[in-house]
Amino acid sequence: MNDSDVIAIFTKYLHDDKHASDNTLSSYIRDIRQLSAYLETECGCDIVNAEEEDILGYIDHLRSIGKSVATVSRSIASIKGLYTHLVINRYMKENPSLKLVPEKNQQKLPEILTDEEINLLLSQPHPIDAKGYRDKAMLELLYATGIRVSELINLDVDDVNIESGVIRCASKGRERFIPMYEEAVQALDNYLVLVRPQMVALPDERALFVNVSGDRMSRQGFWKIIKYYTKSAGIEKDITPHTLRHSFAAHLLENGADIHAIQEMLGHSDISSTQVYSNLVKKQLMETYNRAHPKAHN
Repeated sequence: MNDSDVIAIFTKYLHDDKHASDNTLSSYIRDIRQLSAYLETECGCDIVNAEEEDILGYIDHLRSIGKSVATVSRSIASIKGLYTHLVINRYMKENPSLKLVPEKNQQKLPEILTDEEINLLLSQPHPIDAKGYRDKAMLELLYATGIRVSELINLDVDDVNIESGVIRCASKGRERFIPMYEEAVQALDNYLVLVRPQMVALPDERALFVNVSGDRMSRQGFWKIIKYYTKSAGIEKDITPHTLRHSFAAHLLENGADIHAIQEMLGHSDISSTQVYSNLVKKQLMETYNRAHPKAHN
């Protein structure tokens, strides 16, 4: 069952069973179409195959591009309504939207990691075995470049230029080249030279990152890696692969990078998607000021 079938089923349900108004039906279906587009582009899956992490990532995405509380809340209602209907009618066995809760107050900005938390997370993989080398390279590369997790797992060996310290990322019909800091380049070089040849299932495998079976790493596999190292680092924030993307952008902006350069590296077609990080940095500066300035406590 493809997404067009799902949307047709949900449309019929809203119209025939819920007697939704034309405006409500239009809004709900628009929400589901936008979810479908996100899942295809960012996660490489369709609605019925989406997992909890994918749905939570979508809501995080809506917040990150500055959608209003009302818009996010309605999207959550649309998605929960869709999946509840699909499960009740046995189109799906499990509901991936159970953890979604409506927005209750002001718009949330994307959560990022502090410099200390980033360093702690990146120090968790120990390069003493194949998995440690691979995981170190993946985490360093993700934070170094800010690419999406779907882009990370779709990278091929040919997309990496160790000598130049640059990766090539092709996504959404566009191609961009993103530099890496030295530690990320070294971690990637170590993985490519020391362990990847022994990890791949077939000599002609082009995937940059592979799982223990030697096949291309999956989204679900990388989610588990992130969760594992978050726990081992003792970080209490709910970290997702997108958290590292947010942290990459906010940390660059905080340290004086041009917002248009950040837009290019993130692959945003619209600058408004990048400008949310300006609000995040301003919020952090205010929190730092209020916490540290002696007059701010009077």
